[in-house]
This record gives sequence, C-alpha cells and structure tokens, in this order.
Amino acid sequence: MEQTDNSEIFVRHLTEHQNRIYGYVFSLVGDHSRAADVVQETNLVLWRKIGEFKQDREFLPWAFAIARIQVLAHLRDRKRDRLLLDAELAEAMSVEAEKQAEKIDIIREALRPCLQVLTPTNRELIERRYFRSMSIDDVAESVDRTTGAVKVALLRIRRQLADCVQQRTTAGG
Repeated sequence: MEQTDNSEIFVRHLTEHQNRIYGYVFSLVGDHSRAADVVQETNLVLWRKIGEFKQDREFLPWAFAIARIQVLAHLRDRKRDRLLLDAELAEAMSVEAEKQAEKIDIIREALRPCLQVLTPTNRELIERRYFRSMSIDDVAESVDRTTGAVKVALLRIRRQLADCVQQRTTAGG
C-alpha cells in the first residue's frame, strides 16, 4: 500500500511538472525534437529512481538534477553536432534555468488575474494562439483579420500582460 501511495504521489508530481521539465530541457538543448527525446529519457530515469524519491523533499529540484544529467549525456552522445552546446556551457546554463524555473510559479500566479482584465476579444486571441497553439495565420483566418493585424494585436496584448505581471510581482514583493 505504501509503495502504491508513493507511486501515485510520484506520478502526480511528474505530471504536474512535465511542462516545466520540458521547458528546462529545451532551454538547454534549444531544439524541440531533442528536448522531447531528453525529457522522455529523463522520465524513464526518474521512474527507475522512484525509490530515491522522498515525499518530504521538493520534486522539481530533484527532477531538474536528473534532467541536467540527461542533457549532459545527450550532449556527450551528440558531440559531433557543432550546433550543440558543450557540456560546460550547458552546466552553467542549467543553474540559471533552475533559478528562472523557481520564478515561474510567481509569474503564473500574477498572470491569471491579468488575463481576466483583458477585453473578451483580446483574451480570445491569447487563448487561440497560446492555449490552443493555433498558428498566427490560423488565428487571423478564424477572427477574419489579417496576419499582420493579429501579430500587432498579440504584441500589444503581451506588452499589456507583461506590464500587469510586473506590477503585480513588484507589489507582491
């Protein structure tokens, strides 16, 4: 029963943090296909090490540490590709990526109320582009606007959201 509970908690953490692990790996390898491969390998290693997972420790730093090792192994294996980072640079970047990941929850919390103050039209553009992952051309076609008009609108909305998030995070400390 205890093993089942630990497995369920582990799977919940892994599912909850999958996007952040992917973002962390992508920030280090810079390619979606390679990031997906490394995340898949990271998930396997995390699962194999489930016995080392302690419920009283934070999951994400442990997962990032394993993901960092998988990124370094990936870079070592793909050393022939000159476009990839070397292991030393990836190690330095991983420290910064982990620091940035810690800020994500704060930004996400600040973003929610900022999205609510958008006009319905602007919120719909954001939802179509970022929540449904529609291309800008598809968004433009669906709202009967030009691609250029949608790009400009999204730029303005992102600036508005960035200002709102900045104000909320500054006010919140």
